[in-house]
Amino acid sequence: MNNSPNHQITESTNKLHMKLLAFAGSSSTKSINKQLATYAASLFDGAETEILDLNDFELPLYSVDKEKKMGQPPVARMFLDKIEWADMLVISVAEHNAGMTVAFKNIYDWASRQKKLVFDNKPVLLLSTSPGGYGAKNALEAAKISLPRYGGDIRAEFSLPKFQENFDVEAGKISNKEFDDALRDIIRNFDHEQKG
Repeated sequence: MNNSPNHQITESTNKLHMKLLAFAGSSSTKSINKQLATYAASLFDGAETEILDLNDFELPLYSVDKEKKMGQPPVARMFLDKIEWADMLVISVAEHNAGMTVAFKNIYDWASRQKKLVFDNKPVLLLSTSPGGYGAKNALEAAKISLPRYGGDIRAEFSLPKFQENFDVEAGKISNKEFDDALRDIIRNFDHEQKG
């Protein structure tokens, strides 16, 4: 058992105390992936949780020319600082044209110019959802290829299809029992310990 300050288990509550950062790979103000990430984060009992909004990390589209003009933007450093603060990450990727969104890829690109291992070897619960029946699995697969190359230690994944049918927006939780049980089981067995 890791008894560092960030990974303490109290005998009285048996709750894990860790810092959890959750966000959606989307800049939509009504992001369904942010709603899914927020719900999943709430299931980690005892975690100190922060929910990020990618709109707080908006930058011009990355290019070598813009980097020469702008240098290393403080906003990208702030994104890295948030990741470094956390013990684990919950990331729900939205899908645009069978890939990850520009909003996510752009801050990721800018941050990688300051630190290649953007995700800092943190354990990642990778999620996705969409209005359709495929559940943004193309974006999920793209993230599974990309994130590990930049320090994302993906420990588990979950995709929720047909968001509007399977998620209760007012209650802020998955309404389909089968999918909800599946996510809860993943979280119950999630290996949160950072390796290396």
